[in-house]
Amino acid sequence: MITKKTLYPFFLFILIATSLFAQSTPIEKGLSAINKESVQAQLEFLASDWMEGREATTKGEFMAGDYLASLFKLYGIKPAGDFEFSAAGRGRRALPMAVGQFTRPQGTRTYFQNINFVSAEPTDDQTFGITVQDGLNKKRLTFSYRTDFTLSPSSVGVEMESPIVFVGYGYKNDEAGYDDFKGIDVKGKIVFRISGLPGMRDTNSVAYKKLKLNDRFALMNIMRTRNDILEKLGAAAVIDYNVGSDLLQAAVVNYPFRYNTAFYEGDKRLASGASIRVSIPEDTLRTGLNVITVSPRVANEILKGSGIDIAKFEKEAAEKLKPASRELKGKSAFIKTSVKTKVLRGRNVLGMIEGENPNEVIVVGGHYDHVGTNEGYIWNGADDNGSGTIGVMTIAKAFAESGIKPKRTIIFACWTGEEKGLLGSKYFVDKYSPKENLILNLNYDMIGRNTDDDTKGVKLGIQYSEDFPALKEVIKKANTDYNLGLEIRFNPSKRPTGGSDYASFSAKDIPVYGVMAAMHPDYHQPTDHVDKIDFEKMTKIIKMGYLAVWEFANGEKNIRTGK
Repeated sequence: MITKKTLYPFFLFILIATSLFAQSTPIEKGLSAINKESVQAQLEFLASDWMEGREATTKGEFMAGDYLASLFKLYGIKPAGDFEFSAAGRGRRALPMAVGQFTRPQGTRTYFQNINFVSAEPTDDQTFGITVQDGLNKKRLTFSYRTDFTLSPSSVGVEMESPIVFVGYGYKNDEAGYDDFKGIDVKGKIVFRISGLPGMRDTNSVAYKKLKLNDRFALMNIMRTRNDILEKLGAAAVIDYNVGSDLLQAAVVNYPFRYNTAFYEGDKRLASGASIRVSIPEDTLRTGLNVITVSPRVANEILKGSGIDIAKFEKEAAEKLKPASRELKGKSAFIKTSVKTKVLRGRNVLGMIEGENPNEVIVVGGHYDHVGTNEGYIWNGADDNGSGTIGVMTIAKAFAESGIKPKRTIIFACWTGEEKGLLGSKYFVDKYSPKENLILNLNYDMIGRNTDDDTKGVKLGIQYSEDFPALKEVIKKANTDYNLGLEIRFNPSKRPTGGSDYASFSAKDIPVYGVMAAMHPDYHQPTDHVDKIDFEKMTKIIKMGYLAVWEFANGEKNIRTGK
């Protein structure tokens, strides 16, 4: 029998619980929405086989995009993508013979920012060779495609002949005092570049230590941006020579009938799933760089008589940080490329919480694309970058759960085409107007794993714009005040560059900080699976991001202007 005596404890519990909830601040309400179970559930689906590796422009990307848009809608996040217009129709009157009435198209905002990419693939008709001027004699050597050289073409066919310039590693580091481009003009020239960086093949060398080449993430960023540097300097094309590698080995067409690796055995070579090369068409023709990779015998022919000894150069670069760039006198290279192109569609997924000030916008982003499928294998990309994508979605949910309107507008962005060259984020930044309204970008890329020495699951790195020290201060305070226990390695730079989407914002002088937990052996391998994710660590990193963005979105000062 229920009595007043038995009901009293129950009502007391309800009263206390209601009182405690009422006392929760908006920031704490949002924080309570971030939990490991929710994070894990979302990532298990996003990085499942159903998404087919999420390669940009493929069915897998579109499926993943629809899933993310549905989550935004579920959380109550407003769409921030393109407007979709219904076709103008003829409204009918009640009388069947009445004259129709035209109506104006109605615009509805969607969660998708559509991007048209141009896909360019090389045909079998590729020409590359060198011209050697020896006194009165001129000799032309034409090499064999897929035997002596391979080619990564630009988006249009090109025919050219230009002088050859040796640029060592094609690397510049002002802080360390190393510059392969010092005193040499590469504009309009075809550059000859060797693989690696000074001291990269000697871990005990002066250069290796001075350039801090033990940082795998920084190293990856350098390697991924080398072509961008050459393009900005006006180089016409690149001849790459991978020291110590055998181009012929990769060109073999009757390999011994079976491939066998740690996780694969089959009749065909298993390469990365990223099979579609795309670019964003511009209003003016931009040919981009043709990158030619040559065999050792071609490299030796090009350098013959130049006085350049690769082994000697590498030794001096490693020990003395001494470059050896020069034009190869009497030698030029000729190229004639042919490509077949088609237009493909990709989509950024964009949601928004409108702030009191719509003219101050924070972008919380991470790329959701990965590298697709090949030979029946799926590159699920659980860490790269399913983890960062779910980080973005979870922060969006937390802000929605807080129940208040922030002072500043927040756009939550899931980028496409990062694996193709940061294309989705670049498109967004280029199209956004006015750019001065963009005051900050938080980027999540690979936030779910640990390095071998991170046995506690607490280490991560943050790249940030050094002109904005508040970025570091706010993040450190959030980590301390909420006892997250993360060990953060801060990497400041004037204009952070590298292989992740924050670089698209940094290039426009927008403050950024990019979060990454660890580089690991499963990077761009079919083995990047959900069961290897450290969800405790990932959840803490998401909480830290939410707390920091909360401060930047609601603080008294605009992080970009300081006013």
